Amino acid sequence: MFPTFQVKIFGMDPMADYMLLMDFVPVDDKRYRYAFHSSSWLVAGKDPATPGRVHYHPDSPAKGAQWMKQIVSFDKLKLTNNLLDDNGHIILNSMHRYQPRFHVVYVDPRKDSEKYAEENFKTFVFEETRFTAVTAYQNHRITQLKIASNPFAKGFRDCDPEDWPRNHRPGALPLMSAFARSRNPVSSPAHQNGTEKGENPQCMHAWGQSYHAGAQRAQLHC
Repeated sequence: MFPTFQVKIFGMDPMADYMLLMDFVPVDDKRYRYAFHSSSWLVAGKDPATPGRVHYHPDSPAKGAQWMKQIVSFDKLKLTNNLLDDNGHIILNSMHRYQPRFHVVYVDPRKDSEKYAEENFKTFVFEETRFTAVTAYQNHRITQLKIASNPFAKGFRDCDPEDWPRNHRPGALPLMSAFARSRNPVSSPAHQNGTEKGENPQCMHAWGQSYHAGAQRAQLHC
């Protein structure tokens, strides 16, 4: 998934074990299409929901001290529109809108830990990270940003990003700015967070209108 979901966590017990995971819930049951003449998304019908899956951060479980010492990146998370996928990827419907959810689960060492299940996890939702799942970006500037920033897109580069004119570098695109901050002070995490034809159509990409909301607050973290 590009951009990669990243989070900075505070407030954990340094010696306790935690698991970090993500899932994606549909914003609605609508299918969208992009209208180029108006640069907007329009409802184009309805589709049934895809099977729900959960992605565990590969370092889980780990001590709170490890999670808190640096930014946690979900760079191994992969999306697909293949309903028959058996690789554990998150299955999404193309041209549908989704809300990522971030979960922190405390690994309770008590034998009767199931009694405290509701107390042992916290879920964080950031509206800024909503996106429309696509197989080809509808905005050419996002395609350029991915080619410049995503290590898996190096083959599409004509030159090194440092050779780009300054006003065409990814950092110079205010439209591509994004920011997510926890509105729930519990556990006090402050979170950071949105190709073209020729790529594998099974590889889903995220293009988020919601990133406009954070454009004036922080630069996109790629």
